[in-house]
Order: sequence, then C-alpha cells, then structure tokens
Amino acid sequence: MEKVNVAVVGATGAVGREMVSILEERDFPFADLKLLATERSAGTIMNCKGEEYEVEVTTPESFEGIDIALFSAGSTASKNLAPEAVKRGAVVVDNSSAYRMDPEVPLVVPEVNPDDIFKNNGIIANPNCSTIQMVATLEPIYKAAGIKRIVVSTYQAVSGTGKDAMDELEEQTKSIANEEEVESEVYPHQISQNVLPHIDVFFDDGYTKEEKKMVNETKKIMGDDKIKVTATAARVPVSIGHAEAVNIEMEEELTADKARELLAQAPGVQVVDNPEENEYPMQINAEKTDDVLVGRIREDKTVDYGLDLWIVANNLRKGAALNTIQIAETLLQKS
Repeated sequence: MEKVNVAVVGATGAVGREMVSILEERDFPFADLKLLATERSAGTIMNCKGEEYEVEVTTPESFEGIDIALFSAGSTASKNLAPEAVKRGAVVVDNSSAYRMDPEVPLVVPEVNPDDIFKNNGIIANPNCSTIQMVATLEPIYKAAGIKRIVVSTYQAVSGTGKDAMDELEEQTKSIANEEEVESEVYPHQISQNVLPHIDVFFDDGYTKEEKKMVNETKKIMGDDKIKVTATAARVPVSIGHAEAVNIEMEEELTADKARELLAQAPGVQVVDNPEENEYPMQINAEKTDDVLVGRIREDKTVDYGLDLWIVANNLRKGAALNTIQIAETLLQKS
C-alpha cells in the first residue's frame, strides 16, 4: 500500500493510545504521523515504530497535508474538527457518535459492509463498541438464515467510559478492601462489586442512549430496517472487555451446529464453545485477542427458529481502535 500521512486525534486517551499501538503492530503504511489532543495533553511524548512523537494541540491547521485522520476525541471535537480535516483533503474515520446516524456518512464494520467505506464524502463513522462485536458475529447467520428479531443484554467494561472510570474502579476496589469510604464521581453509584443498568442518558421511553445506539446502528450497518432490535445495556466492574447475551429469531431454520460451522469460518470471529470443559468466552480472554469471541451457542426452542449466543470482545480494540484502523486499511487497499 502507498504510504500516507496520518493524524490521530485524541491520541492520549484510552482508545487513542490503542490506535497508536495498533498502527505499529499492523505496520500501517504511514509516511508521517501526527498525534493530536487538547492543550492539557500537549507536549506528551509517545512512541510508534521506534520513533518519538510529541503530542500537539488540535487545530484546523493541524490537518494540512494529512491524508487520513483517525478521530477518538468525542462528539463535540468531531463535529467541530472533522469538517476542517475534510476541507484540507483528509478522509476522517470517526470513533464518536457524531456522524453514525447521518444518512450521508457510512457506518462500517469491515467484516460486514466493507463496500460502504467507498461511499463516503470525506467522513466514515466507526460504530458503537457493543454494536461492532454483535453485528460481526451475526453477519454470517443473517446471510444464511435471515434475522427477524434481536434481543441483546450487554455487560460492558468501565473502559468504555474512559481512563477516569478505570481508575475509579481500581480505587473503589482498594477502598472496599481497606474498609474505607467509597467515593463515586464518574458514575452515579459505586461500580466496584456492583452492576449499573445505566449507560448514557435515559430517554422518556425508559431506554438509554446506549441502547438506542445498538438498535439504530445495527439496522444501518446490516442494511435492513425490518430487523427488530431491543437492548438492555449494563456497566459491570470489569476493566476491559464487553460481553453480550444475544437471542435471535431467524427467518429460516439454522441449527446450533451449523451456526458454529459458519461462525468458525467468519473473519475476525473465534468460536469458544466447549462447555463440557468449561470453555466459553470471558472478558479476561478478550484482553488478549483482537477476535470477537462467541460461545454458549444453543437453539432457542421458544420460537420456530431461534438461537442464543454469548459474545465477548475487547472494547478498546475491535470495539474501537482496531475497527477504525481496519476501515483505513480497507480504504488504502482499494485505492
């Protein structure tokens, strides 16, 4: 692939650091790398491919000469700065929710809808972390048997909120062990030794923004507005790795054995499904792999054609940074 100039916006955040690490791991063909963040992080030194890079303050002028800009700095920054990057000739791959449901912006999981990458007007959106791992797993099942309805419950790690949440979990756990008062700032309640059925803001109908994201993004990525999706999203006291219990109702019969066979051949998916030996996907396993792990595959006999699955993935990598970079790689390969 031809070498290009790359910028990482939000480089010092949890996802931004993963982006820099993955650029090195996958030997991404950049000629020049620019690391950008806020004034608070400016001056930070980061390493990539044996070179030191000093983090700069993000401004519109930062994108002069940049070919691909990888954004992970939040919706406000993306709305303000992504158009500036595009104006200067860059293609933006944005990890925030700013453009996901914009009809003019493709929302992409490369294992599912790679062709949509090339329908961009300068901005490509990276989906929500919990959506990515679910649709990557369900795509081969959808192609084989169709999907009428999805019921998903998520068990999401605190790193989905950011480094402050990871620090809070660690500090609360220490406080409990030392029988000290537990302080909560990031979340409305204690997260250590607790589960919060609350991710993002609530809407009038009782669903949260996170749950709505999963509903709407799934339909857009899979290109099927007829799929019925309902979600319940919970935050659990785990540092890295999102887990999901997914129940699907299909249009045609598909046995659990056939589903395992299809999933074993699916790109970026690894079947871990040997309950007799206590082998099934766990969040501690997801930290060590970029694959989406799927197991507990079984037939749901309460409907004509149903399956239950347990899906786990590293939310910082496949759920965010890796998927972003895979989009950029696909863009370059086609070019």
